[in-house]
Amino acid sequence: MKKLLYLVHRLPYPPNKGDKISSNNMLNYFSARWRVHLGTFVDDPEDWQYVERVRERCEDSCIVGLPRARKITGSIAGLLGGEALSLSYYGNDELQAWVRDTIAREMPDAVLVFSGVMGRFVRDLLPPEVPVVFDAEDVDSEKWRSYARARRWPLSWLYRREADKLLAYERAMAAATDVSIFVSAEEAELFRQLAPESADKVHFRTQGVDSALFDPDLDYDNPYEPGQKVLVFTGAMDYWPNIEAVKWFCDHVLEALRAQVPELLFCIVGMKPADEVRQLEKLPGVRVTGAVPDVRPYLAHALAACLPLQLARGIQNKALEAMAMGLPVLATPDALLGIIRYPGALCHEAADAQSMVAAAVDILSRPRQYNGAGRDCVLEHYNWDTNLRRMEAFLLQEEGGQD
Repeated sequence: MKKLLYLVHRLPYPPNKGDKISSNNMLNYFSARWRVHLGTFVDDPEDWQYVERVRERCEDSCIVGLPRARKITGSIAGLLGGEALSLSYYGNDELQAWVRDTIAREMPDAVLVFSGVMGRFVRDLLPPEVPVVFDAEDVDSEKWRSYARARRWPLSWLYRREADKLLAYERAMAAATDVSIFVSAEEAELFRQLAPESADKVHFRTQGVDSALFDPDLDYDNPYEPGQKVLVFTGAMDYWPNIEAVKWFCDHVLEALRAQVPELLFCIVGMKPADEVRQLEKLPGVRVTGAVPDVRPYLAHALAACLPLQLARGIQNKALEAMAMGLPVLATPDALLGIIRYPGALCHEAADAQSMVAAAVDILSRPRQYNGAGRDCVLEHYNWDTNLRRMEAFLLQEEGGQD
């Protein structure tokens, strides 16, 4: 078996947020086909319990803890050193030494860098014949630029600085690696415009869903009260775009919608809800669950998945998982970016509060509709093995990876 050096900015398990869903599925795929040497960080103390589950899939690993205080010290170092704050946060001598030793001892056949911040660890250490694939997922610098537009000074200045520094780094990464892969055609095209010097090395894959796990034909206990008409939002609830999404819905949609559908329940399902999310539970018709062992019952017994995202990058796993469960999706245009418009799929797009109220009333006034075309879309286009075979082709420098 060939040897793969796989560098990930966050422990790729459990798959409970967008990037970890991707990195975990990549580890599953490549550990069955390659000898994986994994370098990664633990940035959440709760994740230490899963370290052995990750190590058992690897030939070798270096898993380093990142204390929360590092966010402060790393940010200060980044400001003083003229570097992006997120890059300073992930600077680590222990992991750097392990990468250097692993390359000297093993000389991997290929390198997969998941998230740009990990590229620094292989800089100037590899011969040119070893392919390096940069899985960027999203154009991270644009996320920070969106944050800057949404915030007041001084955060607007800080986020704009982060966007500028990260874009310069992303361009350098793309120039230094063999291939840069983004999670959708739209993200790839955006980066080609931002980094025209590397446009011919920029490609895309897409996301996947475990459709055997997210199976609407399985039995799920109903977590809701009888008679409730449920719109469900799923996601990590300490993530700012998710926080802003549910706040926007409660501020601009909830009252008008409840006036027409008093049985409405807007159920917010996800770990680590921020205090401002917890406060929403004081509103009539809102429930905040916190972490749950399984999101599938909440999808199976809702009338629609509601994705009122105001800031979104890449492809939303929450939309694909809802579609895999045969659940209609009600979303802003940004939340549906990158998802194929599949004939007959029940994906309702609402660009503003008024249209979201109207679409929600229509959905909630009917018996639950089965989004069979949505599931068909997932089965046809969002299969992890199919999509990761394209990435493997880049690692093997084969033709099959081309767009």
